[in-house]
Amino acid sequence: MCVEVSVVVPTLNEQGNIVALVERLESAFSGIEWEVIFVDDDSVDGTADLVRKIGATNRRVRCVHRIGRRGLSSACIEGMLASSAPYLAVMDADMQHDEALLLRMLQVLKRGETDIVIGSRYMEGGTIGLLEPSRQIISRVASRISRWVMKTECSDPMSGFFMLSRDVFQSTVRKLSGIGFKILFDILASSPRALRVRELPYEFRTRQAGTSKFDATVAWEHVMLLLDKMIGHIVPIRFVLFSAVGLLGLAVHFSVLAIFFRLISLNFEISQALATLIAMTSNYLVNNVLTYRDVRLRGSGLFLGLLSFYAACSVGALANIGVASYVFGAGEKWWVAGLGGAIVGGVWNYSVSSVYTWKMFRKA
Repeated sequence: MCVEVSVVVPTLNEQGNIVALVERLESAFSGIEWEVIFVDDDSVDGTADLVRKIGATNRRVRCVHRIGRRGLSSACIEGMLASSAPYLAVMDADMQHDEALLLRMLQVLKRGETDIVIGSRYMEGGTIGLLEPSRQIISRVASRISRWVMKTECSDPMSGFFMLSRDVFQSTVRKLSGIGFKILFDILASSPRALRVRELPYEFRTRQAGTSKFDATVAWEHVMLLLDKMIGHIVPIRFVLFSAVGLLGLAVHFSVLAIFFRLISLNFEISQALATLIAMTSNYLVNNVLTYRDVRLRGSGLFLGLLSFYAACSVGALANIGVASYVFGAGEKWWVAGLGGAIVGGVWNYSVSSVYTWKMFRKA
């Protein structure tokens, strides 16, 4: 028989929860043709190996093993694309979502009056359980801010527990950002039309095994997602962040130059060279942590990436000078020439480093 619903579960070091989750899904979908697709971001605890072992004897269990890529949203997108079922559900592997609600979600969707059914912690009847106060505050604030760019009103746009029809997913998938951890918000904000939403209350349970992935990264990536939904159709959000880091690097450059030239009294050329080197290094490290956090370089890749970044920025500097000199020589004002050179150099640095630095060396 054809699979009626696929449950997509993104995982990162969740080995301790896999067996219990599969058993709970078996009970939740009694009498329904279903499957679970675990999308694993190359866990070091053997999560993918365990899923494959279970899948060898249980046809309902599948594994999508991702190497060199990270991110809950992008993992969910790949999992849904790997399915052919008419209904798609998303839930976490940490046992905090109520799997017993999945059958009711499916029943609501099959009536054809709703596009997406969301498990809500914040509507009447739902609870956030023992969620830490700091996470409660961040979740509520993020939910309120997210409503600025959503086409659909709901009480819990930060929920990681929902089900939607394949038609809705297919109509939205090419507009998704795939940034960060909040795939539901991405779908609600990216849909070409306001979706018909039904929310069902549930109790957010305590994690059973493993450790929470929530940290400052989650909050930062949600900010990136919000910005992408607001201005991403005009200019890539990575370029905006890359440019902001570049402005920070300019401040670093002048600060270092002042220290070496004015305070230490080094030769200007030497001071300028040191300031340039330190500013480029600073830009690279900050971009690695913020702009390219989802493909962040580590180990030998971090060093090799730095060398390629130096090379890209060196060519960018020459392009900057060349364009600025040409524009100034054509009779334009000095600041117009300088701005033109800076834009050309910045676009070059962003384009080349994006293609080579953070793609070529992330597996080194």
